[in-house]
Amino acid sequence: MTEKLSKVNNIEADNEKLEQVKRNFFEIQENIAKSAQSVGKTADDIIFLAATKTVPVEIINYSISLGLKYIGENKVQEFLSKYEQYNLDNCKAHLIGHLQTNKVKQIVGKVDMIQSVDSLKLAQEISKISVQKNLTTKILIEVNIGGEESKSGTTPETVEELLYQVSALDNIKVEGLMTIPPICSNNNEIYKYFDKMNKLFIDISSKKIDNINMCYLSMGMSNDYQEAIKSGANMVRIGSSLYGARQYINK
Repeated sequence: MTEKLSKVNNIEADNEKLEQVKRNFFEIQENIAKSAQSVGKTADDIIFLAATKTVPVEIINYSISLGLKYIGENKVQEFLSKYEQYNLDNCKAHLIGHLQTNKVKQIVGKVDMIQSVDSLKLAQEISKISVQKNLTTKILIEVNIGGEESKSGTTPETVEELLYQVSALDNIKVEGLMTIPPICSNNNEIYKYFDKMNKLFIDISSKKIDNINMCYLSMGMSNDYQEAIKSGANMVRIGSSLYGARQYINK
């Protein structure tokens, strides 16, 4: 009897979790639409990418069934452990976390884009593996806009030089920039970083560097995606606002 009751409780808990994800999904879409409208854009101009770190595949696939078009994993190992179970027929997968060069061969060809390219060495390895696999890999260059030692990313001062170097590599297609700004205590502070990043994005776009297509400015997460959109972001990476607080499991 106790075992049956436990199963019923688990089913009810799972159903409530899915219902909460559904409510969150449509609320986020509404917020994106409002933020986009405030700067003369529409929701269709903004890519809503779900950050799926620690989220079970079943819940990810449920959010895809609601209409989610993009997911982003932080770690190669976690992505690969879920890869065969993802329902990616109508959804694209990105790698959004730090990528080590020795993991490149495991991920190239499996994701639609690598958002976290922060060095020439990493770009060269992606190019090499892409050539070996006879495919082209789309990437974003990660910028450490706050100059934080704890975060990866090239500096705002060196990003243009890096772009020129990467533009010469085979089988890589640069499609824009990505950033994770410092944690800020107020909107004025976060706008400062977002505006700086947007100006950098616009400046580089105006230079029309060969083999560099500045299509995407990926910035803004659960706590600040609306501010990011108002500052020029056209791709936001949202995790906890969609799926709830991360549940870490020790293995």
